[in-house]
Amino acid sequence: MIFEGDEPINFQDQLPEKIDVAIIGGGVAGFATAWHLSRRGLRVLIIEKGRVACEQSSRNWGWIRQQGRDADELPIMIDAIREWEEIDITVGEGIGFKRTGVLYLASSEAELHSYETWLGVARPYQIDTRMVTAAEVSELVPGNSSKWIGGLFTASDGRGEPFTAVPALARWLQQHNNVLIREHCAARCLDLEAGHVSGVWTEDGLVKADAVLLTGGAWSGKFLRNHGIRLPQLTVRSTVARTAPVDEFFSGAAADGAFAFRRRNDGGYTIAPGGFSEHFVGIDSLMDLRLWLPVLRDSLKSVRLKFGGDLVSRMFPRRQWTQHEISPFELTRVLNPAPSGPALKWMRTQLQENLPVLADVPFEESWAGFIDVLPDVVPVMDAVDPLPGLFLGTGFSGHGFGFGPGAGKVLANKILGQDDEFNLDRFRYNRFFDGTPMVPGPGL
Repeated sequence: MIFEGDEPINFQDQLPEKIDVAIIGGGVAGFATAWHLSRRGLRVLIIEKGRVACEQSSRNWGWIRQQGRDADELPIMIDAIREWEEIDITVGEGIGFKRTGVLYLASSEAELHSYETWLGVARPYQIDTRMVTAAEVSELVPGNSSKWIGGLFTASDGRGEPFTAVPALARWLQQHNNVLIREHCAARCLDLEAGHVSGVWTEDGLVKADAVLLTGGAWSGKFLRNHGIRLPQLTVRSTVARTAPVDEFFSGAAADGAFAFRRRNDGGYTIAPGGFSEHFVGIDSLMDLRLWLPVLRDSLKSVRLKFGGDLVSRMFPRRQWTQHEISPFELTRVLNPAPSGPALKWMRTQLQENLPVLADVPFEESWAGFIDVLPDVVPVMDAVDPLPGLFLGTGFSGHGFGFGPGAGKVLANKILGQDDEFNLDRFRYNRFFDGTPMVPGPGL
């Protein structure tokens, strides 16, 4: 079930006076980093304003895919999927990891060509991705409407269960690796000494720390701006639903340009609209517009601009507060937007036209979430140079659930000052300000 913010508190460890690493944000990136740091002997505290995995880490599609990844993300993702396998073996119940394959479906020759082009990205890594014919699509997804002329398939890709995976990892880390976790505890601001980060001021008091990692998802930019740090971050609303249990006809995850579907461990399917997200316009939409132009050109057909809701607060947001003031993170514990009615209608239409087997299966639950996006649609995983001792892992652009364990290893290495295993130039914080061209990834 989706978190709404009033659920019982499950993690309420006492705040320590001092910790090795304090992590702000209890989602997949934060807990994956704690997984790696705690295994190397560091004491870690995770601070979460709402509930563990209450936002995108439980609201996503549950895909764990190498297929279609940005070329710079791909080697990290290959590592991430191995980490998911190890986490599933170690933690057990709740992760739900299975290698059931990811299938991209093509309705046109242009889509097939884009898939063939991506094979050139995958080839150096010897991934088992392959093109499939229309006949093979019918074998993989029996009972479809046969409009698909082919596709791209990676059998080694997988899926997990977002509702339960991160909470299960959190419980294991708390019980076995002595990771401290405190829900309903907002991080208000950083503690600074001589220009260096020395801890975190929370609503429940100060925690000193040798390093602080911000994995705040859609909230990261607001937290940083309070300290005068820019991050060109926007959010889009994405709507998802799950069906009632139904006989399995496809065991993996699949998508075309109009919708996506994934088999769930509870016997239903997760359904999402492809190319149907909504951005609520505000002052942040206008700032750094130059950086956003490349991705805006690519997404004009898929992102709908919305001006409703609390437009005034979006145009005149609160920018600054102190450690002694109630912060925006306490006023809104959980981002829990209503699902989009048009998106739900679109999903039902797609099922009726393309997957008759699900056409009349009811949606048992629908929800929405705010995905945080950066101008080149890949994350920041880096130290924040203006504030030594602060590290940032955010902007996963809707791909963070599957990518999380790989990002966690990258961030753990950054915090420990160890040599990078991958080329991380693409994921630098300073890329937005040093003239680096914003080149969005393949968007597959």
